[in-house]
Amino acid sequence: MAKRLGRRYFCQPADMLAEDLVGKLLCRKVDDEILRYRIMETECYYGEEDTACHASKGKTERTKILYEKGGTAYIYICYGMHFLFNVVTGREGHPEAVLIRGITGYNGPGKLTRIMKINKELNGEDMVNSDRLWIEDDGCRFPIRTDKRVGIDYATPEYRDILWRYIADDGEYRPAK
Repeated sequence: MAKRLGRRYFCQPADMLAEDLVGKLLCRKVDDEILRYRIMETECYYGEEDTACHASKGKTERTKILYEKGGTAYIYICYGMHFLFNVVTGREGHPEAVLIRGITGYNGPGKLTRIMKINKELNGEDMVNSDRLWIEDDGCRFPIRTDKRVGIDYATPEYRDILWRYIADDGEYRPAK
């Protein structure tokens, strides 16, 4: 039986949760249907010191959600056309989040938000109490492989090369390049 993840879980640091979220179920209620897809790939973004993190320049109107309590949805538009979905983690006041990069059947953060109908309307959603967006754990675990994060050429070498991308190594899932 799947169990909904609570506040205590999400208040852990992103560098721990990014790996642990692989295998969990991302759930989205649309009308009367509940969509459930297994998370297969994530990336960690951790603090103002992480030059790939949106909060690296400090708190702004766009990034203020990253400073919220763990379990808050951070959704932004990329390249003017793709919504990307992150789960804010850690303690309130410290900007960190886990980008959900892939789910079963859909490799790429823009594809998963399209199929799950996740958009800017859900930015700031409290996933602990929401009836529209949440994450469940049914005990599924995968071997995990790590890699560099994608699309962050602007970051300093230290943060560009860190292995904060976590991918289910199940023999079937193929991450987007």
